[in-house]
Amino acid sequence: MNKPWNEQTGIVTGAASGIGQRIAEQLAQRGVHLALFDRNYEQLLSVAGQLPGKHELFAIDICNEEKVSEAVIQAAKRNGCIDILVNCAGITGKTSIKSHETDTTDVKAVFDINFMGSYFTSKHVLPWMIKNNYGRILHIASIAGKEGNAGMLAYSASKAAVIGMTKVQGKEYGGYNITVNALAPAVIRTAMVDAMPDAQVKYMTDKIPMQRCGTLQEAADMACFIISPENSFSTGFTFDLSGGRATY
Repeated sequence: MNKPWNEQTGIVTGAASGIGQRIAEQLAQRGVHLALFDRNYEQLLSVAGQLPGKHELFAIDICNEEKVSEAVIQAAKRNGCIDILVNCAGITGKTSIKSHETDTTDVKAVFDINFMGSYFTSKHVLPWMIKNNYGRILHIASIAGKEGNAGMLAYSASKAAVIGMTKVQGKEYGGYNITVNALAPAVIRTAMVDAMPDAQVKYMTDKIPMQRCGTLQEAADMACFIISPENSFSTGFTFDLSGGRATY
């Protein structure tokens, strides 16, 4: 049986800024009790202060599986369940460089946050969802994970891995009333995008038929639909948010 928003508990990673912050705001307005994960505690505290209701804050590095496990257990025991997981934490790493110019340490760092972080959180949340026979997981991927962006090897490959994980998890947990989906945005105007070289942003934006960046609100609205109780028969799928760039 599906649960109304105001009876749910959700975890949002990367909640201190960007897409994660906007999704947290939308969920809090719907009455969801939140556990907010981010490395930046001061910024997380500022975000939480603007949300209706009281929410738990966890200043953790999602690359640390032990810390992730501890935080999930703490959030679940306080509320008796975890119904929603939205993985927004991510980095681009170095961009505007060809594959032979990449730095191995940088590539590993991108994979640790973008893929391993999402793997750790979902691994430790799923047993709680199975226990309650209900759950919604959303991994924020990227159009780069579907098509590849030149000059962004680490980011594109890590997001492709996230999409692959989504397909596997969707198949594995559908019988438990748990949906696992991904969202593949094109360029969404965030601080992460603002920090990228102009040439790299132009390369990505030029591929969008709507000829603009997506907005944080558009991303949050799509995310909230994907993890809504009503979206109960879509799983293992990567939803498009690309302004027409994606054609499959």
